[in-house]
Amino acid sequence: MLALTNNAVLVIRDLAAQQEAPSGAGLRIASDPAAGALTLALAEQPERGDQVVDNDGARIFLDPQAAQILDDKALDAVIDAQGAVQLEFAEQPAGQ
Repeated sequence: MLALTNNAVLVIRDLAAQQEAPSGAGLRIASDPAAGALTLALAEQPERGDQVVDNDGARIFLDPQAAQILDDKALDAVIDAQGAVQLEFAEQPAGQ
């Protein structure tokens, strides 16, 4: 299952608060086969069939394909000098 770093938890909770999202909202990650990529968007709730990852109130909704792709990954967040958020996926450390 996708793991979240502490930075990712803080950023996802902050994004939801900034967007005044309802309680239970989260970041939805879905596969886009036409583009061969993943899409990310703030969502009020998971869609049918989504896997939900909840870590200290930071919620991620993964469509089935994204859940399979990201099963052994960790999501991290970095804020650059201009305040822009960059989300990065990396291999989970051994034993996680």
